[in-house]
Amino acid sequence: MSGPNTGTGGTARYDGTAGAGAARDTAGPEGTRGPSGPGEGSHGTEGWLRLDRRAVPLTALVMAGVACGVCVPVLFGLSGGAWFGAGHGTRTLLLLAGGVLLVVGGAAVEYLRWSRTRYRIGPERAELHTGLLLVKRRSLARERIRSVDLTASPLLRVLGLVKVRMGTGEHTGGGESTLELHPVSRAEGERLRRELLGRPPAADGDGHRDGELAALDPRWLRYAPLSFVAPLLGGAAAGGVMQVSEWFGAQDEVIDWVGDRFRGTPVGWIVPAVAAVVLLAGAVGALGLWVEMWWNYRLEREPGGTLRVRRGLLTTRSISIEERRLRGVELVEPLGARLSGAARVDAVATGLAEAEEDQHADHRTLLPAVPRAVADDVAARVLREAAPPTGARLTSHPRAARTRRLRWAVAAALLPVVVLAVLGALLTDVLLYVAGACALVLPPLAVLLALDAYRGLGHGLSGAYLVTRSGTARRATVALQRGGVIGWTVRQSYTQRRAGLITLTATTAAGAGAYDVHDADAGEGLGFAATAVPGLLEPFLERDAPHGR
Repeated sequence: MSGPNTGTGGTARYDGTAGAGAARDTAGPEGTRGPSGPGEGSHGTEGWLRLDRRAVPLTALVMAGVACGVCVPVLFGLSGGAWFGAGHGTRTLLLLAGGVLLVVGGAAVEYLRWSRTRYRIGPERAELHTGLLLVKRRSLARERIRSVDLTASPLLRVLGLVKVRMGTGEHTGGGESTLELHPVSRAEGERLRRELLGRPPAADGDGHRDGELAALDPRWLRYAPLSFVAPLLGGAAAGGVMQVSEWFGAQDEVIDWVGDRFRGTPVGWIVPAVAAVVLLAGAVGALGLWVEMWWNYRLEREPGGTLRVRRGLLTTRSISIEERRLRGVELVEPLGARLSGAARVDAVATGLAEAEEDQHADHRTLLPAVPRAVADDVAARVLREAAPPTGARLTSHPRAARTRRLRWAVAAALLPVVVLAVLGALLTDVLLYVAGACALVLPPLAVLLALDAYRGLGHGLSGAYLVTRSGTARRATVALQRGGVIGWTVRQSYTQRRAGLITLTATTAAGAGAYDVHDADAGEGLGFAATAVPGLLEPFLERDAPHGR
């Protein structure tokens, strides 16, 4: 069941009217120009700017890197290192010619794109006109622009350039709610950010001043190897070594070298030793990735109510989030970080569509994994609260919720044991031994995780925020503005109904869009939802009739 939309967290959508926040696209054959095109109509050429002319050499350098990345492995694979030996010279020259053609062609196409691209920041709209065969004209209403993010890869930094991404904060597909200028000078990027996000300074009567909210502490680096990324990076490193050795025709030698290291070692020791080496390599990779992403980190509140995150060692990023888009925060504790007492802070804000973002950019993350007390303190500063809502005392869930988790965990642990046992009885006794080992390890581990998941359940109210917590491998505590809740969904399965439990889902226009209160007591949970957002759920509740009627 869902209530009506009475919250404040909704976002406007483009309805085709003038001044709407979504971008307007028109396309036609090259050479076709409308009244708003650069150089024609009432606007003339006033205010129209080009991208930085270094876009052409930038593209040439990128294509040179692509050519090298393609041609060098092919040369090694075909010639075995004898590039100009008998029968290989012509092949090498052809590959070199192809690389040169790729660089020159890419630079030529980029020159045409650069010459056909204009942008303008007017009093009411930000406009971008570009296109080769088709002319695309797009614009965003300035009053709807909610974010201006600056990104600079190592090559862009060397050339003093940045990529500017302007967004309206609307969840529309195909990039209609964003404009991207790539590249412009660093000074121009900062000018655009200041101009487009310029807001009149807000009155600060809550004691939270503008300025730095958090800055890098090198001691946070110790939490990097505790993430789930470490084993993945270790496996990727092992696969990369095997792939490169195959390019050079040395894969057999690598395998033989590894085999010699473990010659005479019992099998029971080989597996842990290999796993330890892979994890060590993954930990080193995780440290390097963390340094690249979070070095020079700063979280600031700028005048007018904008949160700005700046970070990055090689690729620098500047991410801005307007506070009026903020609906709360999410304190995330992955299992490894939680065991060491750490957590990170993500923003729950409107308009952060993951499909439109760089998958490695973490645009919602305001603070990397840090000690839990520091994370709570930063969350309070971000929300302008005296006490952190994420640290509020929460209501525990009934024992029936623990029973449900134990039942599902044990069933999930026994399923592979049963499958392996059946296959072992039909095929080979080896699988029976594997099933026995799984029976000894998986059920106790599943029970521990189920109990931990139950201990993590909780919900409550903290001032203007409703708070919910759940999860074990990834425990998340969400503090969501009560005014940002636009609906409630109440779910109750057959087993939940017998146990007197319900799952409540708070719907919002921000963040993930929905946040769950899992397996709460039915009566208490409905009362919590009605109290959290008065008037939203009451029309759907059944009240007991007064006595005497």
